Amino acid sequence: MTIELPDLSFTTDELRRYSRNILLPPVGAVGQARLREGSVLLIGAGGLGSPVALYLAAAGVGRIGIVDDDRVDLSNLQRQILFDGSTLGERKAVAARSRLSALNDGIAVDIHDCRVDARNLDELVVGYDLVCDGSDNFATRQAVSDACVRHGRTLVSGAVSQFEGQLSTFRPQHGGPCYRCLYPDAAEGDAPTCGQAGILGAVTGVIGTMAATEVLKEVLGIGRSLQGRVLCWDALETRFREFALERDPHCPGCGDGRQA
Repeated sequence: MTIELPDLSFTTDELRRYSRNILLPPVGAVGQARLREGSVLLIGAGGLGSPVALYLAAAGVGRIGIVDDDRVDLSNLQRQILFDGSTLGERKAVAARSRLSALNDGIAVDIHDCRVDARNLDELVVGYDLVCDGSDNFATRQAVSDACVRHGRTLVSGAVSQFEGQLSTFRPQHGGPCYRCLYPDAAEGDAPTCGQAGILGAVTGVIGTMAATEVLKEVLGIGRSLQGRVLCWDALETRFREFALERDPHCPGCGDGRQA
């Protein structure tokens, strides 16, 4: 069996920019090349999507897709660190591309200025290696998960509310559960949005940064995946909890009897 290595040629500027990554034994030049060849689709450029996008761009992920149909509002600046006062009123996807390109002009940023739904998710998801969901409602998360199941894409999904957050990685194509295995009966309105319940801005930073870490691990193929585990963080108690999640054979999203 022949293992095909990625292109290991780097410019002097690339070697300087990514030197701290390359120094890490599990990453090295091969891993950095994998990041450069990788592509990640981000659902939402909000509180969670902002740190994810910034850290993926800084790490050198070669192509990042940003899906968001909203405009930057003053209330966003408390936590959505992709934006500042100069971007108020701009389309988030457009403003996000400008910020990421300024951070790293060696990557490509695709903008998808649209609201995701069952009609466009298939076309979006199939164009990327991996998906990271930072949306704020069950309907979108379930639709994203279903599309990832259909196209065999790994999904890193985070959620936050008030002083708490949770994170998991879903890889049903490798025998793990999907998002619907976690919330099989969740419906729109079952959980309040950040605009309804409030959110401490730094909580989105913690969960978003952890989500970026899990995405990078998946692209690099290193470390232990969060597949089959859900990580929960309580900021007020400064406590992490973890519980196991198994694939449900009757799950409507990834179960044996699901509709393709």
